[in-house]
Amino acid sequence: MSRQNFYRSRRRRQRRAVDADLVAQLVRAERAVQPRLGGRKLHHLCKTAMTEADVHLGRDRFFEVLAQRDLLLAPLPRKPRTTNSRHGLPLFTNRVKEMDLIAPNQAWAGDLTYIRTDEGFLYLSLLTDMYSRKIVGFHAGDTLETEGCLNALAMALKHLPAGQAPVHHSDRGCQYCSHLYVGKAWERGLSISMTEENHCYENALAERVNGILKQEYWLGGCFRTKAQALAAVAEAVWLYNNRRPHQALKYKTPEEIHRRAA
Repeated sequence: MSRQNFYRSRRRRQRRAVDADLVAQLVRAERAVQPRLGGRKLHHLCKTAMTEADVHLGRDRFFEVLAQRDLLLAPLPRKPRTTNSRHGLPLFTNRVKEMDLIAPNQAWAGDLTYIRTDEGFLYLSLLTDMYSRKIVGFHAGDTLETEGCLNALAMALKHLPAGQAPVHHSDRGCQYCSHLYVGKAWERGLSISMTEENHCYENALAERVNGILKQEYWLGGCFRTKAQALAAVAEAVWLYNNRRPHQALKYKTPEEIHRRAA
């Protein structure tokens, strides 16, 4: 085998391992809410996130990853057993679709996206002001758990002027539905809004911000290390907020509109 083929094969194996790590994270996140959900349904639910992260696994390969990570469901015991009741996570109606936004900090849009590296995926949590388009909070970390979204929320709340309480809008991902996250938002007086039917359309602003960061600031590529990706995320957010003019803002930057209006 030539040196070129050797390194190409090694890179391919490395990518497959990174892809498998993402699938395992997605499955564990969904299983935290629906612990007995079967593999076919998990494959269907994870398709959108995998496609966004440029991970393409057929059903057979998906089941293979679940088997390798010990994520296939164990058979239920034949004898009944008593368990604690599982309470459903809270869901909320879409409140922002009827809002007339005239100033910053009336509504924030939250979303999660994926940053690929040779060392594995990073999970980028974003909170964007729906009037100024400014990213008011963000966090990139190693896990899909609620912690990353909480860190982004904490950043946004740190700079929220006293007396203001935005509506927090997001999809119905388990991170945003978690009791811990909703509780932290309520502590600061934020009300909760969520997508209902057409998820992508009902959270279009957050989806658009994700697209800009990935397409215009190269966060959609593959970084060598997580450290490089973290630095790129911080730079991309700063440039987006402070240097990128928006047509919808009459070619002002989000930071300019946010600061002036606030």
